[in-house]
Amino acid sequence: MTEHTKTDGLPGIDVPPVVQVLDRAPLRNERMAADKVECNACPILCQISPGKTGACDRYANEGGTLVRVDPVLLLRRTLAKDAPPLVAFAPHGAPDAVPAAADWDGDLLLADEVFVTAVGSSTTYPDYKPAPFIVGSKAAGVDMVTVVTEGIFSYCSLKLKIDTDRYLGPEQANVRCKGEVVGHVTTVEYGSQMLSLGGVHHLTGGSKKEGRITLETMEALGNKRAVELTIDGGSQVVVQAGRAPIVNGVEEQRMRVGCGSATIGIFAKQFFGHADEVVVVDDHITGVLTEHQAGRCLGMRHSGIKMRGRKSTPGRYFQVANPGTGWGGTDIADPLAIVESWDAKTAWPGLRLLMTSTTGEHASWFVLDDQLVPREDEVPSSLRSVIDRIGENCEPSLCTVLFLGGAGGSLRAGVTENPVLLTRSIKQALVNVTCGGAPAYVWPGGGITVMVDVMRMPDNSFGTVPTPAIVAPIEFSMTLDDYRTLGGHVDSVRTLEDVLRHGARNDDGAPTKRRWEAVNPANPWPIGHAPLLG
Repeated sequence: MTEHTKTDGLPGIDVPPVVQVLDRAPLRNERMAADKVECNACPILCQISPGKTGACDRYANEGGTLVRVDPVLLLRRTLAKDAPPLVAFAPHGAPDAVPAAADWDGDLLLADEVFVTAVGSSTTYPDYKPAPFIVGSKAAGVDMVTVVTEGIFSYCSLKLKIDTDRYLGPEQANVRCKGEVVGHVTTVEYGSQMLSLGGVHHLTGGSKKEGRITLETMEALGNKRAVELTIDGGSQVVVQAGRAPIVNGVEEQRMRVGCGSATIGIFAKQFFGHADEVVVVDDHITGVLTEHQAGRCLGMRHSGIKMRGRKSTPGRYFQVANPGTGWGGTDIADPLAIVESWDAKTAWPGLRLLMTSTTGEHASWFVLDDQLVPREDEVPSSLRSVIDRIGENCEPSLCTVLFLGGAGGSLRAGVTENPVLLTRSIKQALVNVTCGGAPAYVWPGGGITVMVDVMRMPDNSFGTVPTPAIVAPIEFSMTLDDYRTLGGHVDSVRTLEDVLRHGARNDDGAPTKRRWEAVNPANPWPIGHAPLLG
């Protein structure tokens, strides 16, 4: 067993006034020292010495009792100014605050305003136990049940959407953190590079170090912290949910308004009359205005420009250069490098050429001399405003981190003794699935495969266990009648009042640490809205 020395929240070190007691009579084995307790919250089964935490730093031995160090997170709605304040019950049942509104209906709990999340709730391990919180409440007068648990996810990954025109790496290339492979590059989606990180093969199928680094990477990104990644054959990138990516040491500013062809089409009328030819440089589809359908519809004269690369349809060119971090996501610094020549029978001296990128970050202006050689000059103000508008239409670069997990047996067994009924009820839209109160998209097909934007989840929602696996919150909300129908642990349903008074407790009634947050304004209230089903 690995003993940790972290003692945050334990006696003598500013311990919070209440702790979550998980086991009144901790499990013991004959070879374990008498003053240790065995934690059964995950398969590691840490034997924890007094004043120490287990390997995950989430459970501790406090005076011979196993306690949960972190608080349970409860969400509340943002109340109107004249509404009574929410009440959290003190350890002895006295309300912390007394509602004061004149039209208050006597509901101390304001049950429609409180949601118990799974953040800090503990797990169902060894899987057959009912979930730590099975909370009965009311929504618009309807009896509801929310089953709350922290899931131990080995089958899980993160999907990263990185808004940038820069080349990050070839598809299927390894993504590394601290030298270990933690994922791979997937596809490019119209100005965004996609990465897939984690997954059971990286967590458990490689070396111990690979599994550990993968776990650390996933936990950090899920908890909205920055991580530095390197891509084989590509770039070094710093990613953080809700922040702009940093590619090769340069913070990205904007994503493309469209491909080169789309940019030509969008702004063709604004280019018209101010330039004789416009080329929008793009790693994927470079656009040429006079050949493009937009230029033809405007009656523009062909310029005679001959482009490198492979012509697709009129005015659209593939593979004009290699991918890179230069103009339009290519490897070029000189835009004329993609111009092969000029047709002397078609081009003319004085022809005005604008070359720009899909984000407007790069732009150059050329005029052909008597030998049809482009000579660079200052971009006219009439075109500078169009280039600025291209930039205005490019959204800010951003990193989006999505958690994707398969909710397996342990989660479902914590809800019902017949787990397939929970799966069927979710697919029938009878059960709403949330993660830390945030809406989760449930993928179609078999099983319960959920996906959630970590930016919509509370801070520090994710933990780990050294099996290795991610610990993530998940909640299942449904009507009480539907819970009975799917064979739920009805005998374990507790009223919201009881949960707020005591939390998860043993028979001596020891209360739970808790913290309150207002619901994220981007999220619907977890109880009473339609589930996001595939």
